[in-house]
Amino acid sequence: MGYKVAVVGATGNVGREMLNILDERQFPADEVVALASRRSVGVEVSYGDRTLKCKALEHYDFADVDICLMSAGGSVSKEWSPKIGAAGAVVIDNSSAWRMDPDVPLIVPEVNADATAGFNKKNIIANPNCSTAQLVVALKPLHDKATITRVVVSTYQSVSGAGKDAMDELFSQTKAVYTNDELVNNKFPKRIAFNVIPQIDVFMEDGFTKEEWKMMAETKKILDPKIKLTATCVRVPVFVGHSEAVNVEFENPITADEARSILRNAPGCLVIDKHEPGGYVTPYEAAGEDATYISRIREDGTIENGLAFWCVSDNLRKGAALNAIQIAEVLVNRKLITAKKKAA
Repeated sequence: MGYKVAVVGATGNVGREMLNILDERQFPADEVVALASRRSVGVEVSYGDRTLKCKALEHYDFADVDICLMSAGGSVSKEWSPKIGAAGAVVIDNSSAWRMDPDVPLIVPEVNADATAGFNKKNIIANPNCSTAQLVVALKPLHDKATITRVVVSTYQSVSGAGKDAMDELFSQTKAVYTNDELVNNKFPKRIAFNVIPQIDVFMEDGFTKEEWKMMAETKKILDPKIKLTATCVRVPVFVGHSEAVNVEFENPITADEARSILRNAPGCLVIDKHEPGGYVTPYEAAGEDATYISRIREDGTIENGLAFWCVSDNLRKGAALNAIQIAEVLVNRKLITAKKKAA
């Protein structure tokens, strides 16, 4: 017997990617249900070679659902995740609503899969922010080897991280530049076409943005509360794929060659690091792929025990949909849940 899986927010970028990846990875689902808001009822989405018609979240009975993949935004998750969890389904939530809740595990399976077992306090598991997910996949094996004390990261984040409307805005603005039409900003505070914007999410009192705060707080919760991290998060005119320039300070010595060897053997990492033109990975090449790509690994001579590297991943996959389904696979493979139909 397989599991019954509900995907909430099935019409969005990440929801559609979740459906694709459930099929690609042959997740053991007997039934998959696509759910969305009332205005999207009847909208068709693809699940492998099948077509699913979206049903309304508000009217759905979760009594026989085993796993709910939630990608409908923080306010929807705040309202619905506890209700769905109370009905007996495990909610894997992609929003920021539950990440810092001490009773909700925040999981990247390559990094802290063991923490998944704590899901039953609320029947909710949180997916980290897209920029955090790829970062901790790269940091974890290095931390195990030489103990990270401090991280400085600058991100180059694609517009898909802000949703379909943001992708449309980049497309329409780029077209407007060439056709000499008016550029309209709806999703971003400044034009994104042929530009970069050093703001993602809202500003906080200390001058950091919420996105930067998320990277700091989530890395501590997932990896190690003792790690100090500072981030500058920047939106760039790329459709899919987040890039990060990462500088790491360690307690113990580690060479670039050692780091390369460790990362080559680490789960979820793919090292492409040739010291020649093009011997690195860009977001364009990472789009549609599952790995976190690591390039430009080098020693930082300005500090003791320092390394710098470049890290790229598909934010819709590892940063969101793939990570959620990998969490579901942990639940199944470790027998942390049982299919309700089988149990009955």
